[in-house]
Amino acid sequence: MRELDPDLPLSELRQLKELVSQSVSRPRFYTMVLGVFAAIALVLAAVGIYGVISYAVSLRTRELGIRIALGATGRQVSGLVLQQGVTLALAGVVIGGVGAYWLTRLIAKLLFGVGATDPLTFFGVAGLLTAIAALASYIPARRAARVDPLLAMRE
Repeated sequence: MRELDPDLPLSELRQLKELVSQSVSRPRFYTMVLGVFAAIALVLAAVGIYGVISYAVSLRTRELGIRIALGATGRQVSGLVLQQGVTLALAGVVIGGVGAYWLTRLIAKLLFGVGATDPLTFFGVAGLLTAIAALASYIPARRAARVDPLLAMRE
């Protein structure tokens, strides 16, 4: 630059890459913090779903034992528990999706390259949450399939 114009004042000469990085540093930080909180929320949701389904199965031990005593297979009982867990999760996903759709205006300024109401994102998150609910319901469903009818009747 000095060769082109020696009288040009050059006090803050920087590369364009550095300027762009500096200009998006705050939104990048906010996005990272939101991502960490989203991951924590996902883990808490999975643990909560597991806890609720496990508690519901423990309350229904007698009923599940009677079903097995009357001829239901372990696969049918575990399918019933899984179905109920996923149904509850789908209801939560629908209610949460409607709420998220209306609240996207608050984070629209933080999104780059994707719309605030991007259908792929909404359906991807809904599918992920439903899959996590199915996995969280799997352990209680396996436990329900192994209920001993005699022990369940004694309780």
